[in-house]
Parts: sequence; structure tokens; C-alpha cells
Amino acid sequence: MQLRTITVPEAFIHRTDPLRVEPDGSEPSGTDLHHGPGTEAEVVEAAGSAEAPAAPRRGGRDRYLDLLRALALIRVVIYHNFGWTWLPLLFPSMGVMFALAGSLMARSLKRPAWSVIRSRTRRLLPPMWMFGAVVLTAMIYDGWGPHSEGHPHWWWGKLAFWVLPLSTPPFAQTVHGFGGHLPHSWAEQVVVPLWYLRAYLWYVLLSPLMLKAIRRLPWVTLLVPLAGSAFLNSGLVDQSGRIMETATDFTTFGACWLLGMAHQEGLLRRIPQYVVPSIAPLVLVAGFWLLQRAPVDDPRVGPDLEAVPLAQAVWSFGCVMLLLHLSPSWERWPKPLERFNGVITLLNSRAVTVYLWHCVALVMTEPIIDQLWNSQFAYAHLRWLLTSQWFPLLVAVPLIVLALLLFGWVEDAAAKRRPRLFPYPRRAKGRRRAIL
Repeated sequence: MQLRTITVPEAFIHRTDPLRVEPDGSEPSGTDLHHGPGTEAEVVEAAGSAEAPAAPRRGGRDRYLDLLRALALIRVVIYHNFGWTWLPLLFPSMGVMFALAGSLMARSLKRPAWSVIRSRTRRLLPPMWMFGAVVLTAMIYDGWGPHSEGHPHWWWGKLAFWVLPLSTPPFAQTVHGFGGHLPHSWAEQVVVPLWYLRAYLWYVLLSPLMLKAIRRLPWVTLLVPLAGSAFLNSGLVDQSGRIMETATDFTTFGACWLLGMAHQEGLLRRIPQYVVPSIAPLVLVAGFWLLQRAPVDDPRVGPDLEAVPLAQAVWSFGCVMLLLHLSPSWERWPKPLERFNGVITLLNSRAVTVYLWHCVALVMTEPIIDQLWNSQFAYAHLRWLLTSQWFPLLVAVPLIVLALLLFGWVEDAAAKRRPRLFPYPRRAKGRRRAIL
């Protein structure tokens, strides 16, 4: 049986793809794609942290931001399963998550900068170390090693990026596939989320300087990453190599991170209310125009925003401007959304785990579906289901839940919270738990 490979766009594979950390117990909690909500946490973005990036108007959690994080995470999973190129246009998840993380970082930097950086790094790295321990072991067992790339000494040195991801951690381009049960490129597919952790780490390290710049020259600072992205993608610069890879991602989403900081600092509220709704559509038109001008690898699929960094930078900037301008700051869910409280809270609590392990879950659907093809009953009566693009996603969801049970507690330990097996919100006494 020929194996199905998960639909991971080429841009994500080359960049090693589009979660984050939580605040100390001294601050109210929220989430960013790296850690879950809780009274003591932040979320590391990829994809978060457990403290709300922008403080609600009257204190407490901002459910609007929780909703944005959950939508961003769901969109990423769906995109990696289907590869629909219109999804990033509908909701640019990575730009949104970087903006929320930037807002959270600006809020946290009211404390000493070094303590904030140390706290965020502590919450970011342990979930990645757990992921690396499993994935590295699997890659080595499947045939990857020092001699696979022909540079054994460099191989050992590059493994340090699995400890501190200042650059993309190394991974196997091709392996044996565990006797044909998985595609030879399975390792390349499962490490897709790591680029986000690398970019997030650099933003955290540079945030004290970025915050000073946004306070002194806000509009100039906001435009610097966009100008940098235009220069790097002008064709005048060789973009190969680890340094350029990091610089490209930094300039692509730097303006979104800075927008989040500006939002938290109240800079966006100082301009007239009509300015953002007037400018943002023009920015979106510019981003869409850049996307249409980019070369298309597959005419059947069309242009993919994730594969055009400059277009993604401009489009994400425009969308984030609108979302932060709206920002209703819900302390309580609007009634139509109350029933989704459990799932949204769970996704915010385990954002890093979901983000890191969802590609593993999608890859693992292949041997499971292949076994179903070997069943006479399934082959005779369920071929319509086995050939559906939705079926791998349906299989992946319980695998993601399994990853939450096995590895989600690391996020709690990293945030110095009491580890929880499955942090679904408890039902209040006298009330029924909201269900989907």
C-alpha cells in the first residue's frame, strides 16, 4: 500500500515550521502559544504562554485573546492536514500569535528584563526538550547519525541547537521509514514547528531593546521589520544559510510582535479611531498584490502566502492591525461562545504541546489508515472514508489528545505549576459544564 504523506507546504518544510510561555505567579495568567492558562502561568506562542498578552480593561483574563490563540492553533493543524492556501489569508495564525506574545512581553517587562527573559526561556525549553528526546531517539533508531550528512564533528556540534534553539535544530532529511511504515521524509515533516520556537526565542531575547525603540520612535520602529523583509526578499541578498533563515523569519513577523507591544503600551489608542480601519485595508491590498506577483510552484494550488515572506509580513501586519483595533476585551464569554469555553481553555493551557506534537500525530495517521486498508470490511464498505482528506484529521485528533496526556504536564512543570494530566476546566458547583 502506498503511504500517504501529510500535506505540509513546501515553505514550511524548508523553513522548518508556523507556540509560548507564561508569567510568573506574581502576575495574572493568560496564554500565548507556549503555555496554558492558569493562575500562575503564561503560554509560549510557536504557536504560548499562560498570561493574557494584553491586560483586560478591568483586570482578569481576556477571553477575546484566548479565542484568537485557540483559533490560531486550530488553523495551523487544519492547514498542515489539508494545505489549503486560502487559510493563511483568512486567518494569519503566526502573525496573530506573535502579536499576542509581543503584547504579553511588553506587559511583563514592567519587571526586570533579565527575570522576564529567564522566566520565558524556562517555560519555552522543557516542552521542546521532551519533544527532542522523543524525535531525536526515533531519528537515530531509524538510521540517522553523524555519518548521514558526511560531517560527523559538525553533527555533534549542531545537536546543541536542540538544547538552545538559537538556530534550527538539525534533523534527518531522509531515513528508513521504520521498515516502510512511514515515509522516508517523516522526520522532516514532524520538525516543522521548530522554526517558531527559534523565532520566538530571538524575539524574547531582543524584546527589552524593541520595547525601548517602540517607546521612542513607534512608527519608525514598526516599519523597520517590513523594510528589512523587503530588502532580504529583493533578490539582492543570498538567503541561504542559518543566519539568513533566522533573519528572514525575524523580519517577516517582527512588525506583528512590535504591534502587540504598541497595543500593550497604549500607542494604538492614541490615534483617531478611524485611522486603523482606513489604513489596514490598504495594507492588505498591498500584501495580496505582493502575493499575486510571486512565482507559483504549483499552478493547480495557486500562490501560498506561507511561501512568500514579504507578502506574509505585509498581510499579517494588516490583519493584526484590525484584530488589535477591535479587541473587545471580554472578561466573560459572549453567550454564543460560552459552550466552547472548555475546549478553548484546554487549547490555551496546552498550546505548546498541541503545536509541537500535531505534525507527529498527522504522520502517525499513515500506518493506522494503511492497516484499515488491509481490512476486507473497510476496503469493501469504507473506501469513501479512507480516501477522504478529512479522515486523517479525524484520526489525528485522538492522537493529539494522547500527546496532551503524555507530554502536556511538562508545560506545568516548566511554569512551576502543579502538573495536571488534562487541564479541562472544572464545572462550577450548581452549574452544568459547557460542552461542544
